[in-house]
Amino acid sequence: MYTFFISIVLLVLGHLFYSKFIEKIFVIRPNDKTPATRINDGVDFIPLPPWKLFMIQFLNIAGLGPIFGAIAGALFGPVAFIWIVIGSIFAGAVHDYMAGMLSLRHDGISIAELVGKYLGYPFMLAIRVISVVLLVLVGVVFVAGPASILHDLTNININILVYIIFIYYILATLLPLDKIISRIYPIFSIALLFMAFGVGFMTIVKGYTIPELFGNTYNMQNDPINVPIFPMLFITIACGAISGFHATQSPLMARCITNEKQGRNVFYGSMIAEGIVALIWAAAAMSFFDGVDGLSNFTGDAPAIVNIISKTLLGPVGGALAVFGVVVAPITSGDTSFRSARLTIADAFKFNQRPIINRLYIAVPLFTIGFLLSTVDFNILWRYFGFTNQLIASFTLWTIASFLIREFKNYWVALIPAMFMSAVCTTFILMSPIGFNLNILFSQIFGVMFALFLGAIFLIYNLKHRTN
Repeated sequence: MYTFFISIVLLVLGHLFYSKFIEKIFVIRPNDKTPATRINDGVDFIPLPPWKLFMIQFLNIAGLGPIFGAIAGALFGPVAFIWIVIGSIFAGAVHDYMAGMLSLRHDGISIAELVGKYLGYPFMLAIRVISVVLLVLVGVVFVAGPASILHDLTNININILVYIIFIYYILATLLPLDKIISRIYPIFSIALLFMAFGVGFMTIVKGYTIPELFGNTYNMQNDPINVPIFPMLFITIACGAISGFHATQSPLMARCITNEKQGRNVFYGSMIAEGIVALIWAAAAMSFFDGVDGLSNFTGDAPAIVNIISKTLLGPVGGALAVFGVVVAPITSGDTSFRSARLTIADAFKFNQRPIINRLYIAVPLFTIGFLLSTVDFNILWRYFGFTNQLIASFTLWTIASFLIREFKNYWVALIPAMFMSAVCTTFILMSPIGFNLNILFSQIFGVMFALFLGAIFLIYNLKHRTN
């Protein structure tokens, strides 16, 4: 299990050293007043202590992503560890930190407004639509899932549970951040972390064999799912490596930070913590079923895998905690999704959110649409989530690269991940059945060439713009 332990160590080292490197490139201003103190509207701009900022940001970006995504990614074998480590340190955490800090520098504006500022108005319009659609979809799907699980546990009518969850979402979206979210999120974050570390510890203690990247425990040529690692691994493991959804969430905490020094732990540190959770669940999924082949032959879905692993490794209490996490994690992603959608729309129309009536003007149509969509089968639409999620990540990285070029800073830290994720998204939509369903090799070559072309055009334009 040396591959697993080395991966954990690398993530920790990434936070200790590379995060400082990224912070140095950004150049923080510890003496500047932040939006939380300058604006402080008592609703969305509210100063919070650093430990709460970290806990809320971690749960905002995590949800079920680093669990379910990592379990699905485990089917690719230990190569998933490499992507989680490299993706988290050099792409995901850079993406989250820079997006959060840029939002903080621009009065906590949403990712769509940042894209518009650095990439132009047409891209801003596109990201406004894509991000709001993504956020509503996340919120709606994270109503049906928890309601179904709770129905199985309690036998309460599923429609009643849907109403209850929607009522909670409405309250969490409308009420000031410190009334609900800042009070309950730290508790849920601790539960999610405890469950993950408990599973990791017991996997080792009970002697399960975690496959190695090289050696006799795993054969990289034996692919039980018969899909190409590029781009499928990088779409499958999004949260836990890099996720555009995070860019929609970081502005929430950018409005609550009281000193720019807190950004490194809040944004970069939360992504590293999520990467560790993803590593643990990927390792547990691979080892619990006696390897990747055993995992691929298991007939249950991701929630079933979480339950059987947790109950076996942690006992009845752990099993109950696992169910609690499976229910709470999507709900806490759903409520902040609707809240982020409200703020994205408010930013677009410059609509003051201090009066509750103004929040209602946006929230009522949002929840009406969301409630209607909750009755629709999302199996087809949700297949586009992974692609849309990584597409937003790509736009965010291009935005960050543009900022760094204009500020005469080291832009390669964002440009290389931006080109890579653009290659991933392009290749995926070309080869996938939900896209153009083209030849895999052609899609891969075209995706890489297109990303290189984008990079060249981007550099030519932005370097010229910088000198004017």
